[in-house]
Amino acid sequence: MSQLTTHILDTSKGKPAAGVSIILYQQSLDEWTELASGITNADGRIPDFLPSERKMEHGIYKMRFETKSYFDKQSLQAFYPFVEVVFEITSADHYHVPLLLNPFGYSTYRGS
Repeated sequence: MSQLTTHILDTSKGKPAAGVSIILYQQSLDEWTELASGITNADGRIPDFLPSERKMEHGIYKMRFETKSYFDKQSLQAFYPFVEVVFEITSADHYHVPLLLNPFGYSTYRGS
């Protein structure tokens, strides 16, 4: 299993959000460097953001969830064109960053 995983649940439908592009960045000083990207599968997940043998360095990271195109495909107007979740990696543990999403709000937490 990758050290970093994510999933999106569309809380307005109670179903996974498939087909959402997500970009992973790492902060270095005041700059963000893109590390990886992926698209959520039918279960709304990206289970393999990074190869399992690659360990993330301690530091600040962010995931950018491209939500506008997801809602556009459903002909839904949404308030947030994207969601950025910034988090800190402090160990070699597994990190799961889920997003609970609807057209006018979102929530996130450290999952397991």
